[in-house]
Amino acid sequence: MNILSRPPLEENPTESTHNPDWAGLIHECLINIFSRLPLEDRWKGAMLVCKPWMEACQDSPLINNSFDLECYFETYTDSAHWWTPEFESKIDAILISAVNLSYGLLKRIRVSHCSDHALIFAAQRCPKLEVLSIKSSQSVSDATIIEVSKRCPLLKELDMSFCHKITYISFPSIGRNCPRLKLLKRNFMNLQDSSQYRGIVPNEYIDACPQGFDSEAAAIAGSMPNLLSIDLMNSGLSGKGLALISEGCLNLETLDLRGCDNLSTQNLISVLPLVM
Repeated sequence: MNILSRPPLEENPTESTHNPDWAGLIHECLINIFSRLPLEDRWKGAMLVCKPWMEACQDSPLINNSFDLECYFETYTDSAHWWTPEFESKIDAILISAVNLSYGLLKRIRVSHCSDHALIFAAQRCPKLEVLSIKSSQSVSDATIIEVSKRCPLLKELDMSFCHKITYISFPSIGRNCPRLKLLKRNFMNLQDSSQYRGIVPNEYIDACPQGFDSEAAAIAGSMPNLLSIDLMNSGLSGKGLALISEGCLNLETLDLRGCDNLSTQNLISVLPLVM
């Protein structure tokens, strides 16, 4: 028997009457649902369905107070493409769009490979920012960090890891303008084995790694006394720099010194009472 000649199946009235009518959901319900979706699902899915859904994704501070791309970078292996101007421009465009969608209400920004321009744009429009992570943002400079510290005095967490154009020069401004700062991350690439980065990260960027490790430690100790946690993985910090931190940051609870090969066992023992 030809399947095309079969009579159509009768519609099950029970199934048809119980199909959910998503279009009929009120605005508050849509906001509640969309706030549980990952960023990518909102941007590539929900916002493109219809006007009410787009409005729900745009209107709520609950949805738009956080912009987090960190999980996407952690999902994939580091790529040489990430270190190109073209990729930086794409990240900038996404960050600027997120800032505009938030109407200045962003409290958390976690991004990588952004530029000075996009970061200043965000800082100027998001004065309530509390968490900022800009790991591997190769273009961000001291001047930008100083501007960010002035614009965002409510910062509690700051991650400037692998940003080689940032030096100790901007640290006093951070401490002076952001008295609520509790967590600072300033991790470095493992230059004892830079082969893992060669061919991915530009050689000139690897070679431009800041060398003022003890100067950074002195700036942290002198201007950020309220820190509770500091990450300094693969830093060239010496025992002198570590001693400055232990004397200046008396509230420290955690101190990550993995890969700090210039520190001796005695140096580490001397700070154990500080973090225990």
